[in-house]
Amino acid sequence: MNLLNRTTDYAVRALIYMAGKAPARVSTSDLDRELHLPRPFMRKTFQILQKAGYLTSLKGKNGGFILQASADKIRLVDLIALFQGPVSMGDCLFKKKLCECVRTCPLRREIKQIETMALSHLRGVTIASLMKG
Repeated sequence: MNLLNRTTDYAVRALIYMAGKAPARVSTSDLDRELHLPRPFMRKTFQILQKAGYLTSLKGKNGGFILQASADKIRLVDLIALFQGPVSMGDCLFKKKLCECVRTCPLRREIKQIETMALSHLRGVTIASLMKG
């Protein structure tokens, strides 16, 4: 089970880098050169981050992106939801249909408790806290 997909991983790495450079402008070329994150992929990722209010874009020769949100306000759980959808471990599937035992399943109850603990922890993880670690 992978908690983070490639897009979320790249977005987190880019945001950590940008937070370290704030309030300076960062281009996708900078990310390619410094972090080896592919430019075309990052352009699409940054468009999503911009629409979500995390970044502001600057057009033209000296274009790029500026971190719009404070690093301590950008939560990992929100980035996961933005790029992957809500964090959920307890969706039992059998032949692409929801299991008929969903309300009484002891395994599902246990997994839901684990999910609650994981989400609680993820809500505390921010770009700022990742920079410290």
